Amino acid sequence: MKKKQLNWRLVQYELRNITGNIFVIFFGVFFPIMMSILFSFVFKKQVPEEMYPKTITAIFITMSMIIPMAVLLIGYAANYSQELEKDIPLRLSLFGFREKTMLTAKMIAYLIFTTLAFVLYMVTDVLMLDIQIPKFSSAICLIVSLYALSVVLFVLSHGLASIFRKFGPTYAVSMLLYFGFMILCGMMGVTVDQLPKVLNVIAKVLPMSYISSDFIDFWQGGDYNFAPFIQSFLFFGAISFIILILSIKKNQRVIK
Repeated sequence: MKKKQLNWRLVQYELRNITGNIFVIFFGVFFPIMMSILFSFVFKKQVPEEMYPKTITAIFITMSMIIPMAVLLIGYAANYSQELEKDIPLRLSLFGFREKTMLTAKMIAYLIFTTLAFVLYMVTDVLMLDIQIPKFSSAICLIVSLYALSVVLFVLSHGLASIFRKFGPTYAVSMLLYFGFMILCGMMGVTVDQLPKVLNVIAKVLPMSYISSDFIDFWQGGDYNFAPFIQSFLFFGAISFIILILSIKKNQRVIK
């Protein structure tokens, strides 16, 4: 049978799957907007007026990470585990769809959805909140970091779904990681520096911690040592790829 090639219809198919997940719509689109606006009202009464724009901008940067975490970590893991549970990838392979082609279509679709969600988030927050205008290089740094985080989370989610191959345990683990990351990386009102020493050490190996705590310092210019941030990305990426490799080996043993 002739193998099907990557095309826009495959991407559209994946986009429909994403938008059909109400949890992705809520947690990936509306939740970060709600959280940023809610925190803006809370901190308006708690910080000096001259510090308010910087505080709100820090919240904007921090809440932006909820989008890739919700869309890729929760959304993709949930959707793909359901597909595996129903043997949909196997059925599609019988019609000539290669696994690599379908994965590429999924990646493109999820990045498109993440982009649209971030644009909506950015426009809404800029219109409603007093966000500081960033230096161009700082804005590019945030955007590149969010896309890199999206790719790593895609790999992690794919590995988790492939290991469990069932919706229930995959969703439970992905939600546990989601809220764990939010707590450790300063997205729940507690900053990284305020965490207990043990949790602070764990947080320092996650790139999201550096985005939430450090990016505001060079948002409008200034020097920054990117070495710890890059090292955390390499570590987080390595762990995600190890989980993916373990899932591949597990499935190979099942096939044999």
